[in-house]
Amino acid sequence: MAFALLKYGLGFGKFERQFPKQKDLKDSYDVVIVGGGGHGAATAYYLARDYGITNVAILERGYLGGGNTARNTTIIRSNYLTPEGVAFYDESLSLYKDLSNDFDMNIMYSERGHFTLAHTDAAVRTSRWRAEVNKHLGVDSELVFPNEIKKICPQLNLSEDVRYPVMGALYHPPGAIARHDAVAWGYARGATMRGVELHQKTEVTGIKRSNGKAVGVETTRGTVNAGKIIQCVAGRSSLVAKMAGFKLPIKTVPLQACVSQPLKPFLDAIIVSGSLHVYISQSSRGELVMGGSTDPYGVYQNRSTLEFKEGLMAHMLELFPFLGEVKILRQWAGMADMTPDFSPVMGETPVDNYYIDAGWGTWGFKATPVCGKRNAEMLATGTVPEVLKPFRLSRFEEFHQVGEKGAASVGH
Repeated sequence: MAFALLKYGLGFGKFERQFPKQKDLKDSYDVVIVGGGGHGAATAYYLARDYGITNVAILERGYLGGGNTARNTTIIRSNYLTPEGVAFYDESLSLYKDLSNDFDMNIMYSERGHFTLAHTDAAVRTSRWRAEVNKHLGVDSELVFPNEIKKICPQLNLSEDVRYPVMGALYHPPGAIARHDAVAWGYARGATMRGVELHQKTEVTGIKRSNGKAVGVETTRGTVNAGKIIQCVAGRSSLVAKMAGFKLPIKTVPLQACVSQPLKPFLDAIIVSGSLHVYISQSSRGELVMGGSTDPYGVYQNRSTLEFKEGLMAHMLELFPFLGEVKILRQWAGMADMTPDFSPVMGETPVDNYYIDAGWGTWGFKATPVCGKRNAEMLATGTVPEVLKPFRLSRFEEFHQVGEKGAASVGH
């Protein structure tokens, strides 16, 4: 590695660009993707790879993967509560396992095992419920109790002499983590290598409509026509949908997280507590990645607060008392689009030729591959895939909601 760096530094190595130089916007595209995060890049990748549709523009107001993709905590799992949610996220988890080979890039995918702790009788019942739904649908999950938890994660404080003793947990062995940046880079590089255009620093300011159809987008770099448009803009979903002329049942709130200074690896499993609203995992660099629930009020700001950190650390030290002297390295916040039933909004909208990928709350990263693959199928074929139909926008009018609060109420 050192020799390779020296070779490039002295000018003897050949540098290959990971992405082509940004071009001027064309007058029109077959597909315009609003949002250059993981979901937008994945949609472009599968459009190009699986369907040969390359006259595609990804429009990102900031930089590639610089929104919620850069601000999440990288947990991947499929142990949800509803049959619709389990099937959806399990497909995504399966796709994640092969992404490094697909990209020829190491996304640092690492299976760790995922514990959802139960501190009350009600939480134990919910864990048993989730485990049975998961097993019925072929997902590896089971209800375990403290003696079994201790064998897998002996670092966890399982004493009964605490405020919230651990009574059991839903254990999901396939639970994993991956490098969020690499996922966005891999999808975007694969798409641009096949002819897709990535336009960074290009903010969409309006959606052009004609006779009830979306026909183009207005941007800070000019106006372009589009055959089809899909928005993948976590944190700004309601604002962009308003440009297109419809309203979303979404409340946008900050979601905060933090990491510690690097430590010698000691925690292999991912630990989540729905009752305490905390979760923790250890990255490949040794940092403890920690977070909790969304903020209780809606603010369009990526600011951090002392209140969040104090509340999080109180519960974290109950689970891992020996971390008392560990320093916090950095803290940040993302924007979470929360729906009433804690499930996403995907598919068609009231505006023809305009599609949506929104409402991800705290669970968007784990859905990146399946969203990209199924979005591409929908755009290419004009038919909404079966796996996306339960998440249609019209379900709120039809009272067919997909209630995932029991499996998604913590920021993870």
